[in-house]
Amino acid sequence: MANSLFRKKSLERIVRDSAEGHSDGHGGGGLSKVLTVRDLTFMGIAAVVGAGIFSTIGAAAADGGPGISLLFVLTAVTCGFSALCYAEFASRVPIAGSAYTYAYVAFGEVIAWIIGWALILEYAIGNIVVAIAWSKYFNNLLLGFGLHLPGWLITDPGTAKDSFLAAQATVNSGAVPDAAGQAALRAWNEAPQIAGHHIILNIPAFVIVCIIAWVTYIGIRESKKTTNLMVIFKIAVVILVILMGFFFVKPANWSPFLPNGFAGVLKGVSAVFYAYIGFDAISTTAEECRDAQRDLPKGMLYSLLICTVLYILVAIVLTGMVPYSKLNVADPLAFVFAQVNQKWIFYFISASAVVATTSVLLVFQLGQPRIWMSMSRDGLLPRPFGWIHPKFHTPWFSTIITGIIVAVPSLFMRKDLMEQLTSIGTLFAFVLVSGGVLMLPRNNGSGGRGFKLPYVSGRYIVPICYAAFIVLFRDRIGEALRHLDRVGLQEMLFLVYTLLATGLTVATVVRKYSVIPILGVLFCAYLLIEIPAIAWEWFFGWMAIGLLVYFLYGYRRSHLTPGAHKGIAAATENQPKC
Repeated sequence: MANSLFRKKSLERIVRDSAEGHSDGHGGGGLSKVLTVRDLTFMGIAAVVGAGIFSTIGAAAADGGPGISLLFVLTAVTCGFSALCYAEFASRVPIAGSAYTYAYVAFGEVIAWIIGWALILEYAIGNIVVAIAWSKYFNNLLLGFGLHLPGWLITDPGTAKDSFLAAQATVNSGAVPDAAGQAALRAWNEAPQIAGHHIILNIPAFVIVCIIAWVTYIGIRESKKTTNLMVIFKIAVVILVILMGFFFVKPANWSPFLPNGFAGVLKGVSAVFYAYIGFDAISTTAEECRDAQRDLPKGMLYSLLICTVLYILVAIVLTGMVPYSKLNVADPLAFVFAQVNQKWIFYFISASAVVATTSVLLVFQLGQPRIWMSMSRDGLLPRPFGWIHPKFHTPWFSTIITGIIVAVPSLFMRKDLMEQLTSIGTLFAFVLVSGGVLMLPRNNGSGGRGFKLPYVSGRYIVPICYAAFIVLFRDRIGEALRHLDRVGLQEMLFLVYTLLATGLTVATVVRKYSVIPILGVLFCAYLLIEIPAIAWEWFFGWMAIGLLVYFLYGYRRSHLTPGAHKGIAAATENQPKC
């Protein structure tokens, strides 16, 4: 059974499946090959420049101070390693499915299932968080026009109850609640009740997800045109914010540069990497590219470069305009201009944030159905997930299901913890893709086309990096080893990482591995262990459910199982006419 768990798909079979997916004769139609380098670059920017730059960057800056710009440099380096590895995979495995498909080629079926299941968590929860953020920005925009939605229609029950209890405690103490507290009291008291339960729902979040699901249902052409227009607009806005902000920068605000040390900077890992799902989202559209081998690598690398520069400049401007300790707000870009008496820009930035987060929703909603489609083609999910619409040429059933599992929870879920879970899924994918490059066969049969990861021997560079790690973290390693009997999950993860780093360093010296994929694994794995333990507990629970589904359904129905009905065509047979 062990061998069958790690059965792999060959590159030849991947290419054949891709060809069948574009020319199946079972009424489903193929996916439309319409995406260019520009479209892919814009999709990457759309996925990365969104809630992160308009919202979560504030909390990260409050923890890390002006030094948060170093986190973006570290993130850029880490993502750079991973993006190069993604680029080679995308060039050599030009089929939808992203890290799931890459893991199927490099590691085998069970690892592919694990990463595919992790990506479901990553995309679905990520879009729920973005939908909730969109709702807040949209409400701010409505306020600018004098429109007020009832408070019980624009938030979730948990947040509403906590805010109400806090405001009520203020009232009971004899004090007067602030404006936010008074709004919380009104929202709770005005909410309709059924059997004593307050009905509180985030309607704007639900509606925008439904609209985005409809756009992604009707076609990739419509999705790309909408995305491109929104990206051009939000890049212009971010550049305007950067240029205007520099006029209000006070260099004194950049001191101290690291108020909470580098540990404070690393607290922002979840907020930052939450945004960097863009590379994975691009690779899910491989079968809709005009030339995936040539265009996907370029789109990934271009979007990484542009987004990193924008994030670093925004971080420098924000922390220079106001003291870092004031930035832990939901709308930091609008907040800093209000602090320098430029309140007119508040609603302009709110409008920009609505556009920015809409584009993120669109790209995420494109990615999830295509991963399910790939898993269905391989037999690991039921056939309907692989059905292609005969008119719109989209995975229509998967798109509808994705819309449902994002739209319904967005009505009542809180975004606490969600960013961290999304970051785990993203980094987990980056680790496997970086390591997977080392497992690819040398001969890809591509005739020299596409992107090839440059080889730089890690035989000396990786041991030097490992030695620096041991020196810098010697106290933490010693403390964890001395208290091994009562070490917590966070420190246990750190010790596991130390063992991983040791093993990879030895393997690199012996086998002369390339430095790029090795450092991609080590950097991403380190950022993984810095995510709070509570998120890991939820992640392990999700993985346990996933493995149960795999062994009850996917393992026996896989197209790699001897005697199973194989091929892309099986996934599109007998689908209903739309």
